[in-house]
Amino acid sequence: MTASSPKKIFRPWLRLITDLRLAIFLLLAIALFSISGTIIEQGQSLSFYQTNYPEDPALFGFLTWKILLTIGLNHVYSTWWFLSILVLFGTSLTACTFTRQFPALKSARRWKHYDKPRQFEKLALSTELDGSIDTLIPLLKNRNYKIFQEGNTLYARKGIIGRIGPIIVHAAMLIILAGAIWGITIGFIAQEMVASGNTFKINNIFEAGPLSASQVPQDWEVKVNRFWIDYTADGTIDQFYSDLSVVDLEGKELKQETIHVNKPLRYDGVTLYQTNWGIAGVQVQFNNSPIFQIPMTQLIPEEQGKLWGAWIPTNPDLSEGVALLTKDLQGTLMVYNGKGEFVGVIRPGMGIEINGITLKLIDLIGSTGLQIKADPGIPLVYTGFGLLMLGVLMSYVSHSQVWALETLNSLYVGGKTNRALVTFEREILEIIAQMDTLETVTTNPTSPQPISVNSEQRNI
Repeated sequence: MTASSPKKIFRPWLRLITDLRLAIFLLLAIALFSISGTIIEQGQSLSFYQTNYPEDPALFGFLTWKILLTIGLNHVYSTWWFLSILVLFGTSLTACTFTRQFPALKSARRWKHYDKPRQFEKLALSTELDGSIDTLIPLLKNRNYKIFQEGNTLYARKGIIGRIGPIIVHAAMLIILAGAIWGITIGFIAQEMVASGNTFKINNIFEAGPLSASQVPQDWEVKVNRFWIDYTADGTIDQFYSDLSVVDLEGKELKQETIHVNKPLRYDGVTLYQTNWGIAGVQVQFNNSPIFQIPMTQLIPEEQGKLWGAWIPTNPDLSEGVALLTKDLQGTLMVYNGKGEFVGVIRPGMGIEINGITLKLIDLIGSTGLQIKADPGIPLVYTGFGLLMLGVLMSYVSHSQVWALETLNSLYVGGKTNRALVTFEREILEIIAQMDTLETVTTNPTSPQPISVNSEQRNI
C-alpha cells in the first residue's frame, strides 16, 4: 500500500461529509424531530400514551403508542439516534469549516498584483483610462480600502470581515450543538407536586441523561413555605405563586424566593418553574376537637377540569360522614351528606351542623406543581446564538477588491465583489468620475474608456 492510499480512501468520505446536501438533510431531520418532540408529550406514563395514542384508530393511520415508545418519540431529545444526528451534523460542519471556509479566508487574505492588461479582462468590472495610481490611492482610502502598492501596480480590498462571517456562523452552530448535546447528556427534568409547608428532595425525575446523576442535588432540599393563587373579579385565575426556600440538610436557609409563571427560582445549576397547582388537603375541626388535616383527591381527569373531594367521617365507626367538594382555592366548599344530598356551603372560619356535630372549616391547603430542570448546556447555547447573530451580520459585509496597472499611456482599473455588485459598480464609477475631474484640472486627458462589465462574473 502506498502512502497516498489512505488519502484516496479518506477523500470520498470527506467529500460525502462536506456535501451541502447532506448538511441540509441533517438540518431538516433535526428540525423535524425537534417539532415532533414539541407536539408529542414527552416523559408521560405508559397509560397516558395508551389512552392518547390507541392502536385503533391509530393517529394518522399509523402512529400508535407501541410505535411511539419503540422509536423513542416519548423522549426524543435523549434518544441515541437524535444524538447521533447532532454529532453527524456537527462533524459535517467542522469538516466544511476546515476544508472550505478557512481556505476561502486564506485566499481572500492573499493578494496578487496584476502586471498585464489582459488580466483585467477576467474581472467583473474593468476599464482603461488616462490617469495615475497616485491619483487613485487617496480616492480608495477615502472609501476605507486597504492599499497594497508595488511600483506601477496596485491592489486594494475592504470588507475582509465578510469572509470571516461564515466561519463565525459555523463556529456558532457547533457551539449550539455542543451545548445541546452536553445538556441532553448531563441534564435532567423532574416534576413535583408539593403541599404548602412541606420540604422535598428532587426525586420524581422523568427524563435524564446518561450522566445526569452528578447534577441531581444531594446536599440541599426545597421547602414550600406557602402556595397561593390570585383570582380575578370573575373568578378566573390571575396568577399562582410559590414562596420557596432552598435549605441544606440541617434546615438552614440558603436562598428564598417567591416564584410564579415565567419567574423561576435558580440555584446551583437547577431551575424550578411554577407550572401547576392542586389542593392537598383540608383542615377541619369537629366541635371543640383538635384540628385535623384530611387529604383531598382529584376526582376527574386534568383535561376535563379541576374538582377535588374528601370524605370526612362524623362517627367513630365510620358509619356516617360528609363529602366536601371544591374546584379551586378560593375557599368555597360544597357539603353533601352520606346519601349524596346537598347540605350547604362553607368557607374557612365557618361551621355547619350535620349528623349532630358542628363541622368547622379551618383552611384549604394548596399544593404547588413544579417542573425542575438542570441543563448545563444552556450557557453554551446562548453563547452560540449570540455568535450566530454576529456571524450573520458579518456575512452581509461585501468583500470588494480593486486592481490597477499604470502603463506609459494608460491606467487599467478593475475590480470584483462577492455581493452587492450594483453598489460596487456605482462606487467604481464614482471613483473614475472623481479621477477624471482631478486629472482634468491639471491636464486635458482624453475621455476614459467605457467601463466594461463581465456578465459571467456578475451572475456569480
